[in-house]
Amino acid sequence: MSRGGKTSRIPGFYKLTPKERLQMVKEFANLTDEEVELLRRFGALDEALANRMIENVIGVFQLPLGIAVNFLINGKDYMIPMAIEEPSVVAAASNAAKMTRAGGGVYTMSTGSIMIGQIQLLDVEDPYGARFEILKAKDEILQIANEMDPVLVKLGGGAKDLEVRVVESDAEVMGSRIGSMLVVHLLVDVKDAMGANAVNTMAEAVAPRLAAITGGRYRLRIISNLADKRLVRAWTRIPPEAVGGEEVAKGIVEAWAFADADPYRAATHNKGIMNGVDAVVIATGNDWRAVEAGAHAYAARTGRYKPLSTWEIDEEGYLVGSLEMPLAVGIVGGATRTNPLARIAIKILGVKSAQELAEVIGAVGLVQNLAALRALAAEGIQAGHMRLAARSIAMSAGATGEKIEVVARRMIEEGKVTFSRAKEILEGLKSEEQASS
Repeated sequence: MSRGGKTSRIPGFYKLTPKERLQMVKEFANLTDEEVELLRRFGALDEALANRMIENVIGVFQLPLGIAVNFLINGKDYMIPMAIEEPSVVAAASNAAKMTRAGGGVYTMSTGSIMIGQIQLLDVEDPYGARFEILKAKDEILQIANEMDPVLVKLGGGAKDLEVRVVESDAEVMGSRIGSMLVVHLLVDVKDAMGANAVNTMAEAVAPRLAAITGGRYRLRIISNLADKRLVRAWTRIPPEAVGGEEVAKGIVEAWAFADADPYRAATHNKGIMNGVDAVVIATGNDWRAVEAGAHAYAARTGRYKPLSTWEIDEEGYLVGSLEMPLAVGIVGGATRTNPLARIAIKILGVKSAQELAEVIGAVGLVQNLAALRALAAEGIQAGHMRLAARSIAMSAGATGEKIEVVARRMIEEGKVTFSRAKEILEGLKSEEQASS
């Protein structure tokens, strides 16, 4: 259906320049000249580069880039670049990171850089027998895979092993039950890359041979974002006085227990972790959708959705927090290399490998979780959040210059930080100015 006589059926749209596309969007959506000008501001990610990164580009969508400070990870100090639109996240991370320093900071470890490529095989008559035939041909299959990326192999990476699973499906296609599927996992060490391109290429290369071995047919050949062989673990041990005393420490554990017992709370608990994780993943040009998918799938791996972190109090009364999650990120390839701001973020972090980057991100996730749980256990989440959100709400209501702080301060004093109240205060200020002029 067309929109007011207009249509989005535009043959050859992809062949146009960004400027030509934007002109068509302007006419379709009745954009003003001012709105078009905003879209034309490409900034550090210039028009030519943006146009090569994705399709049908008309502009660049920007996010604030902040720096979280006070992070001590494995005895090393880091400044953490975070790209995020939500107020209070960067400030909360910086504050909670300072608390962890009282116990020596955050410590991390990880399991390496193995990613999983999945090959789906159908119509295999004897799936359990075929499973062994595949395993017997492992060396041949790995050789086929590694011929696809000799550079990765030269760096010490490449396809390292196979896993073969029989997966049952009750789904039907055109009246026939799918039944047993043979799913081959190609385990690939992707080194300092996120790895999707390398893994997908290898999975596609080995699929015909796997079909020939099993007498079946292949369908999907793609990376899995449940990167459970690329785990990051982070932990910290904090004296209770650093978080506000024993009662607050106890409240943090009780808040975690709620998440552990209830998936409705666990979803929000993990969202708080991902506030920190995603902000660094985005800033470094990595795939935050893949990281999100892997995190939540891992949280549900037992059949029940659970928190990614654990909080407890040890025998000496210290607050002990730990986090375990899959984190597939890279420092080579993709937007990490093409986006100049992502390269700068990597430089600010000073990380030398994808493994170090993943461990830093895991530490940020744990610290962000601490910040949220402490706010919930102590003052309530809205108090700190609203102090920082007030300015944004004031600006969205139309406040500019010094009026931003005036409107924000009045809303905070009243304990009513809302868009409608900001508009009322702003109108009052304008009336006062008119009366005095």
